[in-house]
Amino acid sequence: MPTPEILWYVIPREGGFPWEPEGRRPVDLAYLQQLGVAADRLGYDGALFATDLYDVWPLASALAAVTRPSFKPLLAVHPGLISPTLLAKMALTFSQLFGPDRLRFNVVNGSTEQLRQSGLHLEHDERYQLSAEYWSIVKRLTAGEVFDHKGRFYDLPNAGAALRELAPVQGGAHTPLWFGGSSAPGIELAAEHVDVYLTWGEPLDQLRQKLDQVRARAAAHGRTLRLGLRLHLIVRDTEEQAWAAADRLLDVTSQATYARMLGDGAEDGVGWQRQFRQHGGRVPARARELETHPNLWPGMSLFRPGPGTAVVGSTQQVIERLQEYQSLGVDTFILSGNPLLEEAYRVAETVLPALR
Repeated sequence: MPTPEILWYVIPREGGFPWEPEGRRPVDLAYLQQLGVAADRLGYDGALFATDLYDVWPLASALAAVTRPSFKPLLAVHPGLISPTLLAKMALTFSQLFGPDRLRFNVVNGSTEQLRQSGLHLEHDERYQLSAEYWSIVKRLTAGEVFDHKGRFYDLPNAGAALRELAPVQGGAHTPLWFGGSSAPGIELAAEHVDVYLTWGEPLDQLRQKLDQVRARAAAHGRTLRLGLRLHLIVRDTEEQAWAAADRLLDVTSQATYARMLGDGAEDGVGWQRQFRQHGGRVPARARELETHPNLWPGMSLFRPGPGTAVVGSTQQVIERLQEYQSLGVDTFILSGNPLLEEAYRVAETVLPALR
């Protein structure tokens, strides 16, 4: 199997169980830079800077300034919240300051309700229509093109003309797009526009079917995609210790958090619904009651939004599960563990050598 690209995770609100105030570390620039430098020196190829209460651009810039050029930030960006021209300008400026070929975008379409809070009133399928137009423009702008565009959402005469002096830093290549979506419109967007298709962890047979569908749709557009997996890890010396750590997360989580996360199950994201079906909205007495596949635990979505699957087990078991995903064609992993700093060391010292 080819050597995978492995990224870590960076988010300001972090700690042992950061969905609860008492499990969260203070947001501190020096600490976050320490986290970025650690991930860089431990051998991770980059990090996903996730959407949160805090904006990703200042954070990624602060960490890019203290990490090596080989460490590549992946910035989560919602299409439509700022103009594609401004986003391209920001990306090209980043490349000018911190080096070409470092920046990547993680396309986040979000939920209908989340986007309404930012003044963007679009239903599920419309979000993907906007996204397709938005990212096709951003790709051309970051590649240095000058063109006229008139579409459903944007009318841009002579787009890119103001970026001519910045664009050469990219050498004619667009800022790469990474994206995960499980609905039919999401898969079509990935097939036509993105460079790396991301998915959350699911049982192997279920994930194989989705990845086959993604490959087929990409082939219909004359394209091939890299395949990536976003996973949380709870890895310990023994299986018993790992499941005990998962049990503790259940014990320290408040009823208010469970109520907020479970809601009424009406979230319109297909990926979220696939996660929800794995635990059925049930909070177990013990974590292992929700084990859906050996060492695969959907319980993280009981605590927080986003990727809700963890691989829970001994070092050897976690390595075996990741290698099973590699056998499906996955060549990229975005990994995390709580707390992020300590678990970056644990995973780098125990899991990464076997994958590489």
